[in-house]
Amino acid sequence: MLLAIDAGNTNIVFALYQGDLQLGLWRCATDRKRTADEYAVWLTHLMALRGVQPRDIDAAILASVVPGATFNLKRLCKDHFDCEPMVVGDPVVELGAEARVDRPAEVGADRLVNAVAAAAYYHPPLIVIDFGTATTFDVVDRDGHYCGGVIAPGINLSLEALHMAAAKLPRVDIVQPAQVIGTDTVGCMQSGVFWGYIGLIEGLVARIRAEFGQAMTVIGTGGLAALFAKATTAIEHIDGELTLRGLLLIHQRNRQP
Repeated sequence: MLLAIDAGNTNIVFALYQGDLQLGLWRCATDRKRTADEYAVWLTHLMALRGVQPRDIDAAILASVVPGATFNLKRLCKDHFDCEPMVVGDPVVELGAEARVDRPAEVGADRLVNAVAAAAYYHPPLIVIDFGTATTFDVVDRDGHYCGGVIAPGINLSLEALHMAAAKLPRVDIVQPAQVIGTDTVGCMQSGVFWGYIGLIEGLVARIRAEFGQAMTVIGTGGLAALFAKATTAIEHIDGELTLRGLLLIHQRNRQP
């Protein structure tokens, strides 16, 4: 079995695969101080509920944008599952795509993995919008190579900043308001965040397409992708597990026969 780990700034997602079949999916809050043993206590308990034992894991792959968590996630694989994880970004790991940007080493592992999966499952050229801690727009050319993109503040990050910076503004839920013009403080904030991000999505997608000069398919991923996709035609496909499917593909390309 393969253990795929996607370590993001907000959450770490663990997925278990037998071939192409996903057997389990679990997530925990990202904590740079969490040790390998702490991950193991939590994860092996959840695996046991599915009838999976640590000895059943014979391979692992890791994509991390949190250097402080990477070491302990690698220790988790080595100490508790007796396997050396394949790490996206290591020179020996072949992605099947190039990062055609000025500084390839600076591109987040999750963005590269998303590009690999999007090119494999959809028709490039593509724009991949990932609604995470940051909202990223990534461009994939017709040959499946990563060509750059846009990084904007994430929705939750924007709401938290608004609450922290303005003494009278409360924390609010992210919902689709029935109208743009709010009639109270909460309604005004919810409209600004939701419809403001719709404007961000539609505006950036249009500008990227115009600058790229080709028709481009748009895929949304991340926890809030489905909510925003309901309110705009700019997002054509929703794929909540795009990163995990990319990790599975990369492992299949690199595993020893």
